[in-house]
This record gives sequence, C-alpha cells and structure tokens, in this order.
Amino acid sequence: MKHKDQRPLTIVIKLGTSSICDEVTHEPGIANMSLIVETVVKLRREGHRVIIVSSAAIAMGLKRLDIPKRPKHLATVQAIAAVGQCRLIALWDELFRQLNQPVAQILLTRNDIADRAQYLNAANTLLELLHMGVIPIVNENDTLSVMEIKFGDNDTLSAITAGMVNADYLFLMTDVDGLYTENPRNNPDALPIEVVKDISQLTVDVSTGGSSVGTGGMVTKLVAAELATSAGITTIITKSSVPGNIRGIIKYLRYLKGQEGERNTSDKSINPTVPSDLSVSDPDIRLSARSITPLAPTDSVARDSPSPSRTPCRTPSPPPRHTRFLPQSHPMRDRLFWILHGLKSHGAVYIDTGAYKAITRANRAGLLPAGVVDVKGTFSASEAVSLVVIDRKTLANAEKDVQGGGDANKAVRAAILEEGEVVGKAIVNYSSVEIARIMGLKSSEIESLLGYSDSEYIAHRDNLAFAPKHL
Repeated sequence: MKHKDQRPLTIVIKLGTSSICDEVTHEPGIANMSLIVETVVKLRREGHRVIIVSSAAIAMGLKRLDIPKRPKHLATVQAIAAVGQCRLIALWDELFRQLNQPVAQILLTRNDIADRAQYLNAANTLLELLHMGVIPIVNENDTLSVMEIKFGDNDTLSAITAGMVNADYLFLMTDVDGLYTENPRNNPDALPIEVVKDISQLTVDVSTGGSSVGTGGMVTKLVAAELATSAGITTIITKSSVPGNIRGIIKYLRYLKGQEGERNTSDKSINPTVPSDLSVSDPDIRLSARSITPLAPTDSVARDSPSPSRTPCRTPSPPPRHTRFLPQSHPMRDRLFWILHGLKSHGAVYIDTGAYKAITRANRAGLLPAGVVDVKGTFSASEAVSLVVIDRKTLANAEKDVQGGGDANKAVRAAILEEGEVVGKAIVNYSSVEIARIMGLKSSEIESLLGYSDSEYIAHRDNLAFAPKHL
C-alpha cells in the first residue's frame, strides 16, 4: 500500500571515529565509508535531506603524519586534528564525487552557537545547503575547541545540529546494534531493546568510554538521545558497519506511521514483564521496565500489526536491529532549546521549591528575587546560569543545628547546596553580585538596595528553559 505520509524527511547521521577509521592502524575504512555514501545518496534521491556529523579528524591526522599513538599534549593533538580534518573532508568529497553529490564542510564550536544571532545564522546556512541539495558534513572544530577534544562531544553536537534544523530523525551510528536487556557477550538470552520511551529512567555506569582515538562512547549517545528527543526528534542507535540499515529502519517506521494514521490511534507497545533493573552492554546501563520495550526477534512487527478486525496490509520484513528513543510529545521551542543546550552556564542560581513550582507551572511566572536562596560563580547580566532547586527549610534547619557558626555553618550550607537538583537554565537580568544582594527580597525593594531596577525579575519567563521532564 502507499502510505499517506510520504513527505521528505530531514535526517542527521552521526558517525564516530571507530565507524570511519581502524582503531589501531588509523587506516580509513574506505569500504564502509563508500557504503555510507551510497546510502546517503539513495536517501537524497528519494527526496530526503541528509546531514552527516563526522568525527575522525584526529585519527586521520595520526595516519597522515605517521604518528602511532595519540599524544597527550593538547596543542599537539589540536595540530594533528588540523591536518586530519583536511584529509577527512577531502576523502568524503572524493567519495561523494563518484556519485555526483556535492558536499559542504561545516566546522562548529560551542562559542559559534552561544550567540543567538550566530546560532540562527548557522541554522540558516544548514537549511540553505539542504535546499540546494548539498550534503553538509559537520564536525567540531577540534583545533579550537578544548572541551571537545578532552570529552568528546560530537554526539551532543549531532543532537544540537538536529535541533537546529528541526530534523525528523537522528541516527547515532556505533559499533553495536543497540541496547540489550543484558550483556549479550555474557548472556546469550539477552533481548534487544527496540523502544525506549523515557530516558530519564536510565541510570548509567560511565566506566566504559569510546575508542582510543575517539572521545565518545555509549554514555554520550544516551545524553545526545535525551537532548534530541526533548526537541521532538526520534533518535536511533544502530550498527555503523551496515549503513544500509538506515533506509530499512526509515521504511519500517514510515509503515508504522501509516498504520497509526489509519487506526487514528497512537502506537501502543506491549510491555512484557522484565526485571526491574536491566543491565545493558557497552557500558553497563541499567534501565527501568517502565521506560523500555524489550523485543524478541520473532515479535518485532506483531505488536504494530493492524487489529484482526481489519483487512491486514502487507507487513514489511522485521526492521534492522536498532534501539529507538521516542520523542517528547511536547517538544521544546527553538529558543528554549538554544538556551538549554546552546549556552554555557557561567554560574548557578539556587531557588526554593516554591519558586520552582511557580516558574514551571502551565501559566508560569518569571523568577523573582524572593525565590532565590543562593548564587554561585561570577557572571554578568544577560549571561546564562544553571537553575538549581533547594529545599529552603532543609537548608535553614541544617544551619540552625550547626554549633559555633562561621566556617562550620558555611560547610553545612555548601554541602546542602551541592545536593541540589539542576533543573534548567536561565538568562539573568542581574549579575551574580547584584543577585547576592537582592536574593530573598521583594521586587519592590530592588531599587532602594541597588539604586536602580532593570527588572522585577531575576530572569523573565521567556528566558527560562527546562528539560521536558521538569515541566
């Protein structure tokens, strides 16, 4: 049957270093890169818009300079990345040239998207390239970005990129084909997990990282998935060595969407009884049974089949193995997405539970000085800060119980503040020094204390951004 929803899709594909280069020899995997190129070009010819987020600049540089092992000195690593990025984009360009597909290089740092105008310019450039039929190839500018090289943030970069262009799908390609109920290397009965409904139910052991030349791992992919799903983007983890899986998965998901449209009901997944905690391979990740749908290979399609009362349509083959993270039903607006994920926090403002409820309710208010408990860091007005929730009564009682005051009181206060929960970000109207002076007061007292009053709010409600789970 022909599905009603055949609109072109916007797809972001993230490829890690291990998907492009050999971890030991640093040789580029030409065969796999060629398969990726073929898949992307086929998607383009089907009318879809595709962006690639590609790592491997450092690995390419190591090979080009005949350096056997990644150095520890930061400046050396950045220089190697500069050499490798030339080789990386040249190789992509040559492979795509064989199929007459133009590509463009986009190098970003967090500073490039910290300014709202630059963020919008970057988004507009990407959208214009897609409109022109070009494949943008995005990478973190490793030569300039210290934090990226140290922590490996290309998974997060791919999610931010997907959010910038309002993508339909984000594919995080890796060396495993998804998440499992148990470690499949140790337990042959482990079941693949096809659907994760609520990433907030996942608790992660960060003991396993990425490859020796890469900087990511499964943990960063879960962080990226949470970020992207908050923007309404379906996120998928699947095996990078079989890039053709992308088209198979898309075909399957479009079939499901077509079936949902006919039934005019949402997809209802069967939740089989599973242990309350499920360990997942690479790294060990524990999942709640409420947030996942384990799926045996034999019933991968059955739960999405039409009801018996209907005349069944021809069901496609089971999809390639993958793990799919469902998007939030109420995705974040673009500007709030930018505040929460595009801006770096320059400090923290601690608020009480009453203020938290007021600024997260449906008809939410701005953040008033009365709701502020403490402030951390040094920042100016119009900069972004983290919002941390503290129980004011718990803090007051703990300080009251301290004998002697002074340093002991400060230590107890610091310990309580450390236990606070980060719930979002805000662009503030006052500096850290000013907030420290007016916190806990009424807005009417601001002018008499500071000599001026730029706003009655510490942060206007339009400048408050929260992850969907906190709303």
